[in-house]
Amino acid sequence: MRAADSTHTNPQQRTLLRVCRIGRAQGLKGEVNVRAFTDDPENRFAPGSVLLTKDGREFRVMRSRNFKSRWIILFEGISNRNASEELNGIDLFIDKEADLPTDGEDEGWYLADLVGLDVLEVNDPETARAADYDGVEVHEVGTISAVYNNTAQDLLEVKNESGKISLIPFVEDIVPVVDVDEGYVIIDPPAGLLDL
Repeated sequence: MRAADSTHTNPQQRTLLRVCRIGRAQGLKGEVNVRAFTDDPENRFAPGSVLLTKDGREFRVMRSRNFKSRWIILFEGISNRNASEELNGIDLFIDKEADLPTDGEDEGWYLADLVGLDVLEVNDPETARAADYDGVEVHEVGTISAVYNNTAQDLLEVKNESGKISLIPFVEDIVPVVDVDEGYVIIDPPAGLLDL
């Protein structure tokens, strides 16, 4: 499971995860287009779902539909084009703590959970792939200092000991192992990627 960036650093404040940004109005009845930043839009935009602004305003989804790789949503209380046009540019979030699994099962992690993890690069890519990265030899190349929710794919910002920053595409072929509990990711980058 993944969601976009965390927005609060004060431990007393709740941690919000960005779900979408409201775009232009759609039609005359209050619907809006949204740009989704979640991999679970069916649940996030399901009727009855509540999304929050940074200042705590709530937006309850009345209905939603997917049309040509975009989401069109009608929020409760927004009933005409003028009202929906005023929402353009607003980011909506969920409360990370309220979204955690309650059945005791670990269903995944969020992108924000990756910040601070050690980045380990495989020493012998061919052997590592053959062993499915189980028990392979690795060396540390740095720490994840940020995660960027990019249009093409998410990017991991990796900072090494000398402060040099590299951007690693967060795709399975390059980052085959993520172990949040143990505090590391294993990367298998193409030659030269860390030198860019």
